[in-house]
Amino acid sequence: MTATITPAAELNAVFGGVDSHTDTIHVAVITDRGGHVADAEFPTTTAGYAAAIAFVNTYGTVTDRHRGRGDLLLRPRFTRAARHTGLTVIEVNRPDKAERRRIGKSDPMDAYAAARAALSGRASVIPKDDTLSGIRALDNAARSAVKARTATLNQIAHVIITAPDDIRVKCTALRPKTQVDAISRLRPAGDGPRVALLTALKTLAPRSRL
Repeated sequence: MTATITPAAELNAVFGGVDSHTDTIHVAVITDRGGHVADAEFPTTTAGYAAAIAFVNTYGTVTDRHRGRGDLLLRPRFTRAARHTGLTVIEVNRPDKAERRRIGKSDPMDAYAAARAALSGRASVIPKDDTLSGIRALDNAARSAVKARTATLNQIAHVIITAPDDIRVKCTALRPKTQVDAISRLRPAGDGPRVALLTALKTLAPRSRL
């Protein structure tokens, strides 16, 4: 852990901002007037999240706890850890462009900017809970499967178009589902090019089934 700490008097209320990455999160603490208090870096592990939350709580009563833009896979884990301790989590989707042009970019700067976004009210979106995250994951998986199936069927159609006449006529006369079933039962035989083509079709067939 690396830390930069600004001496401060006893604080009544603080805001915590987080800039998250794959392996680390950078946490910054500001006062309820926007003054910088401290910042530190922690690993993206269960122990690291706990240490980050404890770090913020060291400097006063946390008014809001929020995180910056980062790896999507890390977001639910850190959100759960923060909520588990009773902290409010506010999502900061994009850093303020004018502010970034003025002060530049670094992990500490982005973390402080995230804290200021919550303090000012510019950031106010509450991240979705685990139930909605699960539904979104299922929906994304279904969409991906449909997209993959469509791509496979297009590949099969393209291979059939270039196939020898006997194979092309036989396959095009069948309905899509019947066609896939027939292709999956193929036994590649003949010369080299014919065997390669039939093998390609037979390999593609199982991928077209959801």
